[in-house]
Amino acid sequence: MAIIVQKFGGTSVGSVEKIQNVANRVIAEVEQGNRVVVVVSAMGKTTDQLVSLASEINPHPSKRDMDMLLTTGEQITISLLSMALQTRGFDAVSLTGWQAGIRTEPIHGNARITNIETKNVQEHLNNNKVVIVAGFQGISENNEITTLGRGGSDTTAVALAAALSAEKCDIYTDVTGVYTTDPRFVKEARKLYSVSYDEMLELANLGAGVLHPRAVEFAKNYGVKLVVRSSMEDEDGTIIEEEVSMENSLVVRGIAFEDQITKVTVCGLPNELHTLSTIFTTLAKNNIDVDIIIQSSLDRDGSNISFSVKTKDVENTIYVLEQNKEKLAFSHIEQESKLAKVSIVGSGMVSNPGVAAEMFHVLATEGIHVKMVSTSEIKVSTVVDESAMVKAVEALHVAFKLGESEVQKVNV
Repeated sequence: MAIIVQKFGGTSVGSVEKIQNVANRVIAEVEQGNRVVVVVSAMGKTTDQLVSLASEINPHPSKRDMDMLLTTGEQITISLLSMALQTRGFDAVSLTGWQAGIRTEPIHGNARITNIETKNVQEHLNNNKVVIVAGFQGISENNEITTLGRGGSDTTAVALAAALSAEKCDIYTDVTGVYTTDPRFVKEARKLYSVSYDEMLELANLGAGVLHPRAVEFAKNYGVKLVVRSSMEDEDGTIIEEEVSMENSLVVRGIAFEDQITKVTVCGLPNELHTLSTIFTTLAKNNIDVDIIIQSSLDRDGSNISFSVKTKDVENTIYVLEQNKEKLAFSHIEQESKLAKVSIVGSGMVSNPGVAAEMFHVLATEGIHVKMVSTSEIKVSTVVDESAMVKAVEALHVAFKLGESEVQKVNV
């Protein structure tokens, strides 16, 4: 019998009715003769409510205690789903992260999985039980409960699928698959039959919220077949695998975007060999995630360096830079907020060098000013005014024919 891992997010288990619906999905898989492991998130807004409770008691709680608190959310879901299955006559067992053998780094709040000891899960599967595992959590070598950070339940599911050599890992969400762009903003967005690991990883890193990048990276490294599908509608989802079996004639496969981006410019830096290394090492040591980088030389003695960060990180970024002003030897800092990042992604771009030019032409035609650019083999990212974000996405979606039912190669 094949092992199937199913993962259900918070919106899919947000009420008793939805948990019963999840139970139906699990039962359907069991009745096909498969052994099933289910990974679940906390119900709906439970995590937000727990964070709010903590802040009322202590505005700056320890990360250890926050992990202890937040992991209770998933424990509620696993027990309720187990009960739902048992009342239907199906043997089920609920396991916390540590009971499922998920070992992590000794880091609170954003730990990475180091190993999964599958003995306990495997024994329950061998006894024909549905195994329900709390996502987002594990245990460190010091026997401390840890959480895996944002998207942790996705990572839990993929890691379990890899450790158990599962046939596939179904990621159930509130959408029916991976779309060419966010259908909430672009009505013509179309569901893709399949996407490669590399394309999905780029889309996830660039703002597409369907899957967390760490989960996609894990799937790519261990060859786990992923399927993104709806928890409410019974229809085919999107397959994520190494080779895309359909639609491979599309040059651009999807458009990702995110708002609340700020451009930070460090002015008057010395034009020396180690300037770039010094400034970005300083930011990295303070856990500041920098995205697009542009360097411009003023003259032989000075240069400016611009980079983009998420707006929520700007205050800390400025603070770190100012604290190290003497070492970095810059004159002043400028910033521009209310920006957005719009990116096109597609493995077909490798053999089509005109894609970037076409993107810039479309944005210029729409009167959209490009402030920053970043490229790789399969993506082009631009920073534009936040007010122009949706307009840019819509125009690019049309230009690259992503809304058409017939798969075509774009002439660029």
